[in-house]
Amino acid sequence: MDALLIDELTGWRRHLHANPGLTLHEGPTAVFVAEKLRALGVDVVEGVGGHGVVGTIRRAGGTGSNRAVGLRGDMDALPIQELNPLLPYRSIVPGVMHACGHDGHTVALLGAAALLVADPDWSGTVHLVFQPAEEGGGGARAMIAAGLFARFPMERIFGWHNWPGLAAGTIAVHDSAVMAAGARFAISFEGHAGHAALPHLTRDPMLGAGHCIVALQSIIARNIDPLQAGVVSVTVAEAGEAQNQVSHRARLKGTARWLTDATGTAIEQGMRRIAGGIAAAFGLEAEVEFRVGVPVTANHPAERELAAAAAGAVTELRRDLAPAMTGEDFSWFLKQVPGAFVWIGNGPGDGGRELHNPAYDFNDAILPVASRYLAEVAKRALAAG
Repeated sequence: MDALLIDELTGWRRHLHANPGLTLHEGPTAVFVAEKLRALGVDVVEGVGGHGVVGTIRRAGGTGSNRAVGLRGDMDALPIQELNPLLPYRSIVPGVMHACGHDGHTVALLGAAALLVADPDWSGTVHLVFQPAEEGGGGARAMIAAGLFARFPMERIFGWHNWPGLAAGTIAVHDSAVMAAGARFAISFEGHAGHAALPHLTRDPMLGAGHCIVALQSIIARNIDPLQAGVVSVTVAEAGEAQNQVSHRARLKGTARWLTDATGTAIEQGMRRIAGGIAAAFGLEAEVEFRVGVPVTANHPAERELAAAAAGAVTELRRDLAPAMTGEDFSWFLKQVPGAFVWIGNGPGDGGRELHNPAYDFNDAILPVASRYLAEVAKRALAAG
């Protein structure tokens, strides 16, 4: 990649790092993206599913002229106060920072656009999907609902995430599951309030909630195949207003993760069974809310191999990494069209350089690798049979 383009991309990335847009508030970032795409001569559509931007590059002639592929980059930042006081381009937005590297993802996709525009050795259509609201804001589903795949038809779609702890610039391709499905749950127990000194006149929902916290751990320990990954974590407990009162209500909240649909079904069924049984045992009423935020991010076989071939042509390839239990909104796109999602190493993850840490910063040295990979996988997908 040309040194001038690398310098330009680095400057863009640092600009976005200093000016982050929180989930659902990515307007200035979207404007920045649209301006850079138009300067490259790329057709641009804004406002796709909120602040989503889609750039389209068309190249007539050749074997791929009737084919189309999508490349995705996410744009939003996190509600985290940055703790990088010596960083000259640290966030100037109080309480908001790019702690997950979406500033780098956005700019790498702009870099891929620049490479594809300058490269005559391909034909077809590439849709550059700049997604808002990846961090729990439902951005992928919003873009789908806004007609992403109807308005911008594509046969395949590819995405990536920087990965601290993986050698900088190395690309990891998983056989199937890359990242986990995730759900947020809430379990409410309704009882009968009364004086704490007269517990026999009450039905204590906190007693049920306490038993439930312990019993929920049996789902992973006793209901899930030990060779399958699953997580159930109770993270919030809410109950009571006065120290001398038995409350009428207790509520537990938490998150669950899994790598196969069967495991997710078993977790939800186990949660409902346990809550109902405990409620019956203690004379309570139970209600379970189980909301899936993202499905499993799983690579499709043909697209996985295209991704691996493209990665190997650009940099070092790894195919031996286990999936992560973190979730990724890109999974909703993979429910619509075949595709693949890879990790690109961000370098060492110690010393606060891990994702969602207030001291995190994207490694600008991997921008050329990411941009080249995206351009290469698009060209290979368009040329593939």
